[in-house]
Amino acid sequence: MARIIESGNGQRRIIKMSTEDILSIVKDYQRIVPRGCDFEEAVNRLSDTVIFIPEEV
Repeated sequence: MARIIESGNGQRRIIKMSTEDILSIVKDYQRIVPRGCDFEEAVNRLSDTVIFIPEEV
C-alpha cells in the first residue's frame, strides 16, 4: 500500500509505493494503452484516465 510522507516545510509530499502498487499501475497502463502505440497517443489516452492506489493508514 502507498504511504504519503510529509516533508513538513510545505514542500511536495513523497509517496512511498510498494512493489504491488507499481505492478498495479503497470497493469492498468497495459490495459489502457495498446501495445505499439506512440508516445503522443499514450499521453492522450492516459490524460483522460484516473488511476488510484490505496493509501496505508
